[in-house]
Amino acid sequence: MMHKLAKLNSLPIRFKLVIHFLLISILPSLLLAVLVGWAVDRIIEQQVNENTLQLIDKVNSTIEAHIENVQNMTYFISLHSNIQQFLDGTLEHLGPDEEYEISKFLQNFTTLYPEIAGILVVNQQGDYLSNELYTRSSFNLNQESWYRQAVENKGIAKLIGKPQGRRITSHVHYREDEVVTVVRAIIDSTTGEEKGVILIDLKLRVIEEAVRDVRLGKSGYLMVVDQKGDPIYSPAPSIMYEQSFDHRFSQNYGIFTEEVEGERYQLMYQQSAFTGWTLIGVFSTDQSVEEVQQILFYVVTFVFFVCFVGITASYFLSYTISRPINQLMLAMQKAESGDLTSRYEGEEQDEVGRLGRSFNTMIEQIGKLISLTERQERKKREAELHSLQANIKPHFLYNTLDTIQWMARKKNASDVADLVGALSKLFRIGLSKGGTIIPLVDEIEHIKNYLQIQSVRYKNKLNYSLVIPSNMEHLSILKIVLQPIVENAIYHGIKERRGPGLITIEAERENDMLIIRIRDNGKGIKPETLQQLRTNVILFLERGDKEGGQRLTKGYGLINVHARLRLTFGEPYGVKIDSVFNEGTVVTIFHPILEGGVETKRA
Repeated sequence: MMHKLAKLNSLPIRFKLVIHFLLISILPSLLLAVLVGWAVDRIIEQQVNENTLQLIDKVNSTIEAHIENVQNMTYFISLHSNIQQFLDGTLEHLGPDEEYEISKFLQNFTTLYPEIAGILVVNQQGDYLSNELYTRSSFNLNQESWYRQAVENKGIAKLIGKPQGRRITSHVHYREDEVVTVVRAIIDSTTGEEKGVILIDLKLRVIEEAVRDVRLGKSGYLMVVDQKGDPIYSPAPSIMYEQSFDHRFSQNYGIFTEEVEGERYQLMYQQSAFTGWTLIGVFSTDQSVEEVQQILFYVVTFVFFVCFVGITASYFLSYTISRPINQLMLAMQKAESGDLTSRYEGEEQDEVGRLGRSFNTMIEQIGKLISLTERQERKKREAELHSLQANIKPHFLYNTLDTIQWMARKKNASDVADLVGALSKLFRIGLSKGGTIIPLVDEIEHIKNYLQIQSVRYKNKLNYSLVIPSNMEHLSILKIVLQPIVENAIYHGIKERRGPGLITIEAERENDMLIIRIRDNGKGIKPETLQQLRTNVILFLERGDKEGGQRLTKGYGLINVHARLRLTFGEPYGVKIDSVFNEGTVVTIFHPILEGGVETKRA
């Protein structure tokens, strides 16, 4: 597992971005498609079931209304005076007038309610009255099954779907499968015995009209079955017509599936408490599946569209992100190979663009540092060459000066001898056998000899003072850093002053740094000249001796000391100059602490 993760982590960033975009765009879309398919399936199934049950309930209400009207007719018929006498048995012989009156009375019902196929009134003796129905023979109607069912129902209307085996017929010759029958026994309220039965045939088309136009989906339909589960009505042709469902109705309503001739059907039923019939909604399970599949088709199409857009967008975005990174990487590779002219060419304003511009700045700075290092090395070689040239036969110079000093003393010219002796010592310390780091005491001795020589020249105009703590005499210092500064103090300060001047040299140790201050009370420096001098220091360090130093008119020795300190020891070492015009100048030298010629610590 870790090996696979390592391989994945080693992929180019472009592929990582593509994989990342695909994961955050396509996977959620696929999960959404699955959830939508599942939710749609559940919702459609729930809505279909609810709508079907609502339709079944409405159709049941319509059928119950028709049956209730027929039941009310039985009550109304039983209240007619002649009908009551016929049921009581007191009307033994019907005259033409009574028979016409009863026939007219019953005829009114079929006229007002054309859904009535016929009405039959049977008394306890088996005699009957009717407007449309009659018996096929002299058979006693009290023995008919429908009569017995009505009696057993104790005065409550009984609904018989598609009556079979009856010995009555109608003038219109309705078949048994074209009518449904409502029978109700007339019960004597005193004795509780039946007085007779009223039979009303209701045309089946009433049920058909209530059920026929109801469609469940594209091909679903409704069918009606009786209490035994036998079909009463079903649209023709119906594959369910021959099925028996009595074993399925465990509740007043429900849903079950049935497989007929290799095809699965979903059946939803609701039983009417009033009629005892059950209304069943039948539709193929493939129908709901087709609707779900249609929705899923749109969902899958959407997912494919999202995938296409996601892949295209991820490829484009990964390209826009990885391209500048690759450009930056190529520029870095060129820089690694030594080509410092390599540059990042992108113009983006994002993080990669800023990083590329920072890379360009870094390469430029590296180029500047290399150029500066090359100039420093060149200057160092030039200085070494000058040092070698300056050291050509130094002993000849020393011996010549010693000869001049001996001859001056022989001629009793002691001042000349002292001056030549100081000059000899000055040269000896200045050359220092080519070394660049000398003991501090030698540097102090060097500056004393220089001041002694200058004092002879300027006589009483130049005074000087050296304050060097004895505990610092073991330290070392860069060679000839005091003489150029003291020389500037004499020529640009003391020389321009009226009256005698004083140069003070002080040394102290502060924060592991050797600090030497050269003060003079000479003419001082004007503010604009001082600012120009400080600027010249910066130009000299940035552009070098040939480019910056050639334009210097003042302070070259001071700048030379500052440059040598910076080039030798780096920051923060160097020279700082402060001056007040007509009051004097203070030059401060910041030098690292060197024990015995070795640098011990830099600030």
